[in-house]
Formats: sequence, structure tokens, C-alpha cells
Amino acid sequence: QVQLVGSGGGLVQAGGSLRLSCAASGRALSWYTMGWFRQAPGKEREFAAAITWNAGRTYYAESVKGRFTISRDNGKNTMYLEMNNLKPDDTAVYYCAADPRESYSVGYYYDSNNYDYWGQGTQVTVSS
Repeated sequence: QVQLVGSGGGLVQAGGSLRLSCAASGRALSWYTMGWFRQAPGKEREFAAAITWNAGRTYYAESVKGRFTISRDNGKNTMYLEMNNLKPDDTAVYYCAADPRESYSVGYYYDSNNYDYWGQGTQVTVSS
């Protein structure tokens, strides 16, 4: 069975930083692609960032580009999201996700419906 455990959320002031972690277990093929999505109160879940198995390709939402950095350590079966210069609009529950498939379509990685496995979510709150 594939399991994902997200952690690292917390309360920070605007301009601060946090690093989220997502530990994965199960079939390696099930997490060829890993990503982060976030959901703010009253809003739909939205894409933040994604990364492929060998880190050859990364993808970012325009709202986080230049501030967030996604990475993964395949030896530790762990994915990270380094979040810098946080803004109040970044406040949300952050979910890590995994997908066993590979796609050459950029839009594929932005759609939460394309991910098969999800972590429990970790709360990030940014105060002004």
C-alpha cells in the first residue's frame, strides 16, 4: 500500500520561511511524480508545485514561483517544499500527493484529479 505523511506546517509571520516534508512508503512506481497542493478556507484545492522521479522536471504555480522550491530525496523516500518570503495568501492546508504516471503535458501536473495518493495535510498559517 502507498502511504504519504506530510509534516512541517506551522505559524509564521509574513516574510518568514517554512519547510514541509512528505515521507512516502510503498511501490516506487506509485510515486514517480510527487507534488504539493493547498486548500484555503472556502476555496478549491489548488496546485503549488510538482517534481518527477529524477528531479529532471519541476513545475510551479505562478503564485509561488520564485519563492517556493520543491525537491526530493529518493534514497529517503521524502519530498520537500521550501517556502520563503511567505505571504498571508499562502495560508492553507498543504497536501502532498503522488502519481505513478509520467506525462509530457505540462498541464497534467496541475490537475489534482491526476494524482492517485494523498497525505493527510499540514496547516500553514502566515500572519500579517
